[in-house]
Amino acid sequence: MVIDTWGPEETRAFGKKMGQEARPGQVICLNGDLGVGKTIFTQGFAEGLGIDEPVNSPTFTIVQQYDTGRLPLYHFDVYRIGDISEIGYEDCFYGDGVSLIEWSQLIEEILPEHVTEITIEKDLEKGFDYRKIRVEEK
Repeated sequence: MVIDTWGPEETRAFGKKMGQEARPGQVICLNGDLGVGKTIFTQGFAEGLGIDEPVNSPTFTIVQQYDTGRLPLYHFDVYRIGDISEIGYEDCFYGDGVSLIEWSQLIEEILPEHVTEITIEKDLEKGFDYRKIRVEEK
């Protein structure tokens, strides 16, 4: 599936829709360059789960856990990961919550066999706020 969004509000709304449809044990790989809207998408996703607390990128903590929604959300940002052994992922990936992993291509070797991969891309020819969001079940 490919979705075009034309501003942060639309990217957030699509994230919210995905959050409303999230299933226990789902692992979502969220990829895209710096500044494409991964955190905006994640904030909408959290809202779709019913999480009402602020959601920010956990760049320096690797994972942030949110328990106030209908499912726990484990929000990973592995951009600065030095060693995969730094990640305590088993309980998150194989538990009853949803794992959303920014920069997942950096830890492909530990990902479960089946994941939902979301890639967000800019196309400046279509405008500064345009994003192409590709969703694939793998």
